[in-house]
Amino acid sequence: MKNKMYQNVVANHIREHSSIYLFVVVLFLMGVIFGAIVVNSLSFTQKEDLYYYLSQFFTQVSDGKVAESRDLFFQSFLHNSKFIGLMWILGVSIIGLPVILILLFIKGMVVGFTVGFLVNQMGWDGFILSFVSVLPQNLIIIPIFIIVATLSVSFSMKMVRRQFMKKLAQPVMPLLGRYAFALFVAVVFLTVAAGVEAYISPSLMKTIVNSIQ
Repeated sequence: MKNKMYQNVVANHIREHSSIYLFVVVLFLMGVIFGAIVVNSLSFTQKEDLYYYLSQFFTQVSDGKVAESRDLFFQSFLHNSKFIGLMWILGVSIIGLPVILILLFIKGMVVGFTVGFLVNQMGWDGFILSFVSVLPQNLIIIPIFIIVATLSVSFSMKMVRRQFMKKLAQPVMPLLGRYAFALFVAVVFLTVAAGVEAYISPSLMKTIVNSIQ
């Protein structure tokens, strides 16, 4: 019974926000594509410099000289939580809507650039490396970013409508309560993603780097 109610809530949520989800996903994918294109626009010298630093990092990974897993966990959690928190705050403000979309585009661009650069410089090995170093945690992080961005855009639009259509406005406190709960759930999932990035991805990456070398 509870599962059916949960499925109905999720289905209604997706149906209600389907157009925003579509727009947000397309915007994120555009960011990924743009990031991959930026790799090709780099000069030979810029690529060589970046690859040099990347090689130094791979050497440290192979020698087990990367940061402690605990430090990586907190670094990943704080970085992604700040990003999500900023989008959440911008959703509360009426003028934050464009910035939310820009932040999501930048996130997509970072992912696209990272994967694109590894593949561009290392070919198939770079693809495998990006698969184990970028994909595991981003299987959780990217959906959370998309959901929070959608909810932030939706909340911001409701605040705009509240300002200009006060007679039709919904009570703000119930909306804000659900919005805050969504942030809490997002932070919980980001904690799991940080654990994956800190304790699983480095081991996978070390295995791949050692096999390449």
